[in-house]
Amino acid sequence: MNPPTADLVMVVHGPEAFDAGDVGRLIGLLSPRRVLVAGVMARTAAEESGLSVVCTDERPSRVLAALSGRACLVNRGKTPESGKIFGEIVAGRLGGLVHVETSSGTVYCWNRGDGTLTEEIARLTGYGLVHAESEGARRKGVREIRGCLPGEAVFVNGIVIGTATAETVVLASENGTLRAVSGLDPKPHGFEKLLRAGLPEIRKAWCKSGAVRSAPPRQGERPSRGGRIAVIDHCGHTLYREIGEKVCGILSVGDDTTAVCGHICSHSGIPVFGVVDGDADAIVKPGYAPGSVVVEVLDGRDDDVGQELAAVRGLEADSWEDWVQETLRVLGERVRIVLDLRGG
Repeated sequence: MNPPTADLVMVVHGPEAFDAGDVGRLIGLLSPRRVLVAGVMARTAAEESGLSVVCTDERPSRVLAALSGRACLVNRGKTPESGKIFGEIVAGRLGGLVHVETSSGTVYCWNRGDGTLTEEIARLTGYGLVHAESEGARRKGVREIRGCLPGEAVFVNGIVIGTATAETVVLASENGTLRAVSGLDPKPHGFEKLLRAGLPEIRKAWCKSGAVRSAPPRQGERPSRGGRIAVIDHCGHTLYREIGEKVCGILSVGDDTTAVCGHICSHSGIPVFGVVDGDADAIVKPGYAPGSVVVEVLDGRDDDVGQELAAVRGLEADSWEDWVQETLRVLGERVRIVLDLRGG
């Protein structure tokens, strides 16, 4: 006999639920008809897990909003409180929501969501059941990023804009710019990069704090030694849109972007040529595929050197190794090699 949740669609957010084994256990208990994965680093963890899931780069709220029928959100917050806050944010964008928070072993029924489904999941998992209401409308032009741990990185649309100094970071959008109101030690270069991409609608922007994944990456097989070079410039969260069968390597620009690209591409077996300037925020466990090289700019910024390379170097290569060697020759003494995983 099928369990009462056999028609369920499970939407999983973040890598931690995979890395901790939560997703595999919940699939065994709930037998959902489909498991959708929301987020970039969650996709990496999902692929490494070997579980039968469907990956998407969309935010959980968008994935859930597009579904019809019974669905739930699965999340493992860095703390039970931050996990609850995340569920509240998603619920505020959707209305009713069934939220399985594995960090605390709680099933939340937000905003008078599907009470029957909530009870079924709580019974099958042994989790506690909590009925909760999300807060009302936020102040116009103001965004609170709650559940921060002082000292950790704060992101807006995938770009680190500073370090949290309090549990709540407050940002304000006004007069065509974005500023930190409280709770943030700002990173001016991060704000510059964010605004260069266009002033975000701050109430709808993707905001988070902390590491993007705590588990180390797994090594995968290299797909090709020649093909296209994909360029990722300070937007590591867009990587999966660029990776295709014909990509033989990544040119990544920025310390954190290079770290994210190296982590994800380690699993894919794709080498990275990273251009950095030494302002990394340690947002992910390091890892790179064989053939990867990271160079630090000695004079100037990684932005300028990366844009120069993207403009003057061909982005098609018969051999990744030859492309790297010629790129190093072009850069000359303007950089120093800080990581070299080429063989020989």
